Amino acid sequence: MKFRRSLAMTLAATALMVSAQSGIQNPITQAVLKVYEEELQANPKDYNILLSRADEYYRHGEYFRALPDVDKVLEYAPATEADVLLRAYILRGGIYNQTKRPRQALPDLQKAVELAPDSYSALYQLANTQYTLGEYANARTSFQKLERLNNRMPEAYIGLARVAVKENNLGVANEMLAQAVNLDPNNAETYVRRASVRRQMGDHNGAVEDLILALSTDNKNDRAMTELLDYGNTNYPAAMAGLSNAIAQAPRVGMFRYIRAVVAQAHFHYLAAIEDYQTILDEKLYNYHGIYASIAECQFCLGDYEKALSNIDYALGMIRNNSEHFVLRSRILRALRRNDEAVEAAAAALAVDRQNNDALAEMALAYTAIGNYDEASNLLGEAMLNDAENPRYPMLRAWLFKNFLKKETSAEQLYRNVAEMDHFYIDNPRSLKGFALLFLGEKEQADRWMDNIIGTVTDYDGLIHYYGACYYAQAGNTDKALECVSKALELGYANYHNWTEAVDGGINVGELRDDLRFLNLLSRYNSIFGK
Repeated sequence: MKFRRSLAMTLAATALMVSAQSGIQNPITQAVLKVYEEELQANPKDYNILLSRADEYYRHGEYFRALPDVDKVLEYAPATEADVLLRAYILRGGIYNQTKRPRQALPDLQKAVELAPDSYSALYQLANTQYTLGEYANARTSFQKLERLNNRMPEAYIGLARVAVKENNLGVANEMLAQAVNLDPNNAETYVRRASVRRQMGDHNGAVEDLILALSTDNKNDRAMTELLDYGNTNYPAAMAGLSNAIAQAPRVGMFRYIRAVVAQAHFHYLAAIEDYQTILDEKLYNYHGIYASIAECQFCLGDYEKALSNIDYALGMIRNNSEHFVLRSRILRALRRNDEAVEAAAAALAVDRQNNDALAEMALAYTAIGNYDEASNLLGEAMLNDAENPRYPMLRAWLFKNFLKKETSAEQLYRNVAEMDHFYIDNPRSLKGFALLFLGEKEQADRWMDNIIGTVTDYDGLIHYYGACYYAQAGNTDKALECVSKALELGYANYHNWTEAVDGGINVGELRDDLRFLNLLSRYNSIFGK
């Protein structure tokens, strides 16, 4: 009773107080945590309060703050408090799993199941942990117990299907998946889970079909949308085939056509994307400013700048407080050499959102185009402060220092900073690491970086080979650059603006643009640009 009275009295008074040690921003949660802290100051061994605080931390993803509290609960709670101990073991097992320590989670979850063999939560976590550790026989036993506890819950059947796939028993896997869906056919998450197992089985068409079914059941299911877009990254044909089939069956459901357009645009197939976006408008399936902006972006990438400007202006006529639309307008105006207007458009973007780093960078590039290099440098410096882990901004600023402000030492330091960033994987060309090394004169190491990416990373849409073309062009290896151009075009990389106009940051194919072989390659693939 004392705790409840304290909580009621304290909530209002402390609702706006911020815990100095917690990243939790919700004021009500901060108030609750403040009350827990006061209660624990009075009685540091109050295991009920410790467990409640650990629960609160866990719900907000503060796993490393939750763990010490749970440790204390298990130290202070007597053996007679079976419910408290059960909750604590399940919670600590969850913390270990969330922090990628399944081996430590396992004994806690085993103890939880010993305390409460009928606990669905404990058994479910135990089964998944055993699966993660590769203990497939034990996982199968646990999922079977789960099914016996409640044979109306699909999770057990999904789990058994996952185990069956690992044991190469695809017949059982399909049977379990069918049972899961039959139990809950109106739940989008059931289809998302089945899609993940089908993907594991190599049934990519079935997985895409399930993700589309999930979106048909719940068109706001973020997980289904995310996984479908990811399929576009790893298996573009399967994603497009599934979406095309859905459109054929339900031509008036604009969502499927919109998703297909988004996937096509994300993989540089701009003509296909424009066709779907335009059909949505023509058929009056949606009338949304973002569709006009998407068409404008596709047209910009295809080099149709006047059409792009018309569409982005139409989008801004529908909504004026969209920072990203103004950024795109600025990019289009720069491409049209209307640089003073580009500055104004970037300024409008920043007026809507002063923290928009793309707008800061775009305004810097527009200022660079009109010769205001100092202001451009200041804006890029601000973007770097806002997002210290993004290599684009220091690379742009280094390019500005080297080529316009003639500050070689400052440029070298920025290139060094990018080269030493260690949070990007070696096989991610967007880390720009090799370009930074190249511009520092460390060509041998830079070559190894790019050669490794080209040689080992699967290129699904031509982007990697576009980066390769940029790199080898800047490195003076024209033959290798042209090989990359040919492969990127063959894979459908249709960003005509990047091929023919882009210069920003020195990461471009500018060195190839007067080469007849390059021009012939662009001409050979004119169809992907709509030329």
